[in-house]
Amino acid sequence: MTARALFVTGTDTEVGKTLVSCALVRGFVAQGLRTTVMKPVASGAVRTPEGLRNRDALELLEAADVRAPYPLINPYCFEPPISPHIAADEAKIAIDLDMIARNLAELRERADRVVIEGVGGWLAPLTATQSVADLAATLGAPVVLVVGLKLGCLNHAQLTRASIGARGVPFAGWIANHLDPRMERVEENVASLVELLGEPPLARVPHIASGASALTLKDAAAALALRI
Repeated sequence: MTARALFVTGTDTEVGKTLVSCALVRGFVAQGLRTTVMKPVASGAVRTPEGLRNRDALELLEAADVRAPYPLINPYCFEPPISPHIAADEAKIAIDLDMIARNLAELRERADRVVIEGVGGWLAPLTATQSVADLAATLGAPVVLVVGLKLGCLNHAQLTRASIGARGVPFAGWIANHLDPRMERVEENVASLVELLGEPPLARVPHIASGASALTLKDAAAALALRI
C-alpha cells in the first residue's frame, strides 16, 4: 500500500514547522502507523564527513520510525541560512520539483505515512519562477498550516489560507503555535482565527522555549489520519 503524505507549511519562517512536523510524526507512530519524513529543501546546514546536514531534517529523521537515506529525504541542502533560491543560485544548482516528487514516490513505498516539511513560508521562492506553493502542488499532498501566534497572525493566516485554496491544494487543517508568551488577547486572536479560517485548530501548541522537545500531537495526528 502506498503511503499517504502530508505537507506542513507555515504563515512565515520560524513559526514552528519543524516542532509541529516532528510532533505529528510521533503522533502517527503512536497510532502504529509506519512513518517517514521528508525535508525537500533546506537552507542552513553544517558540514559533516557524510556531507551537508540540516538540523531540521535530522530532527525529523529522529522522530520517524521508518528511516531512509539522508539524500532521499533532503535532496537539496544548502549551507548558508538564506532564501533557498539564492542559496541554489550561488551553488549553481537547479532545484527540480519533479526529482523531489520521484523521491517522495520512493518514500511512500517504505511507510504508511510521509510527513513533508516545507521551507520558509508558503510562497518562499525556490527558483526564479517557482515557490514552496508550486512544490506542494507538484507533490499533491494535503497541507497543514502552522499559524505562529503573534501580532499579525490574523493577516498572515488569511493570506496563506487563500493562496493554498487558489492553488487547488487540499487543505487538511491548521495548528496554532504559541510563539510569543507575551502576546496580548491570545484567546480573542484564536477565536478570530477559528472564524476566519472556518474551522477550529487541530491542536494548540503551548509556548516551548528553544531546545529539544518531545511534543507528540496524538489527537491531531489521529484526526489527520482520517482526513488524508
